[in-house]
Amino acid sequence: MRNLNELINKEDPAWPMVQQWILAAKNKVEVLPVDNKQAQDALFKTQVTTRSPMGVIVYMTGGILIDDGWIRILGSGSKRLNRSLPDWNKGKTFDDFGTPCPYLLIADDAVGGFYLLNGGGLGEDVGMVYYWAPDNLEFEPLDLTYTDFLSFCLDHDLNDFYNDLRWKDWEKDVKNLNADSMYSFFPPLWSKEGKDINNTEKIAVPVEEQYKLNLEFRKQLFDN
Repeated sequence: MRNLNELINKEDPAWPMVQQWILAAKNKVEVLPVDNKQAQDALFKTQVTTRSPMGVIVYMTGGILIDDGWIRILGSGSKRLNRSLPDWNKGKTFDDFGTPCPYLLIADDAVGGFYLLNGGGLGEDVGMVYYWAPDNLEFEPLDLTYTDFLSFCLDHDLNDFYNDLRWKDWEKDVKNLNADSMYSFFPPLWSKEGKDINNTEKIAVPVEEQYKLNLEFRKQLFDN
């Protein structure tokens, strides 16, 4: 594994570029404060340089919240988003830091969806982002790199992308939702009975709990 000096790029860091994107963003963006010690630890564990947008978001932010926390982009962790990118993935997508993984969990949303960066386990398009959709539990290719994904979060019409996954008064609910929680719906959104999100019941659950539930449901749906 490379040491911190090799990962911190002082000649051409990506942060000034990412800052410009954030300042010009069409969507509401909140950059969470960074703890230097946590950031160094997270960057070392992630093994990505700060010349890349992913590396610099891990190193320079505690994470990024889009639309009051509807989307949570993982960084090095903070009080409001108490999950660093490497620690959140450990035990889920890899066993040991610095080892290859089929995909990397890079972000998630309030409605129970997860964004995955393909490491080879999702298809031949390594380095591309997929959406693990809560309404069908499929890994949907977005044809976006990590950099493109950032642009999507900052500037894309999220109402258009989420379409039937935003309920009446979702803004009020999400503002009060912890970024380490997400909504679980009953009937499940992937079921026939759960297709109209406004006619479902929802409860806030830890992201960890919903992730495991999605895995379990996906296994039942696709392995039978």
